Amino acid sequence: MDRLAAWVAFIARWMALAGGFVLVVLTVLTVVSISGRAILTMANLHDPQSWLTAFYAVLRAIGGFFNGLGARPIPGDYELVEAGTAFAIFAFLPWCHLNRGHAAVDVLASWFPGLMNRVIDVIANLLMLAVALLIAWRHWLGTLDKISYGETTFILQFPVWWGYAAGMVGAVVFIVVAAFCLARSIADFASGHRAERSGAAP
Repeated sequence: MDRLAAWVAFIARWMALAGGFVLVVLTVLTVVSISGRAILTMANLHDPQSWLTAFYAVLRAIGGFFNGLGARPIPGDYELVEAGTAFAIFAFLPWCHLNRGHAAVDVLASWFPGLMNRVIDVIANLLMLAVALLIAWRHWLGTLDKISYGETTFILQFPVWWGYAAGMVGAVVFIVVAAFCLARSIADFASGHRAERSGAAP
């Protein structure tokens, strides 16, 4: 069980790191694109009033300088952010579930006997596995639809199914982690031990 737990933690951790890396790249891309758009605007400013002529001339000079260095909006930035964010969400789900990081209401848990709490953990993990399977199933059907339609993005013209396929990787890992968490909760039930949720009081 320990070896399996280490393996599941390994793949869940690396999925989360991949999602974090993609978000960092998307953040940099967004900053560069927005800055490029602002610089392009500055380079094409017009002075509507004479008393602003000097001010606009300075802004045009600054914008023109950076625009000459190649600073401009990144084509298709919205498309890249949309696909990358979807992947990141799926990439974070396994790590969150593995560490019992989902939102939980434990107001009455302290009043329940240990046996009932362990039963609740098993049921909750069983339901989460069912949800993971449902999400992956519907996502897989959506991916097949996008492949059959041959739909592409408007600006970059890359196939839409690429983003779906990337998210599918996280969905499959989510199933693996959910199955492990169910087995873990069953083992806790059998041993009489109930692990605390992330952030829960000891």
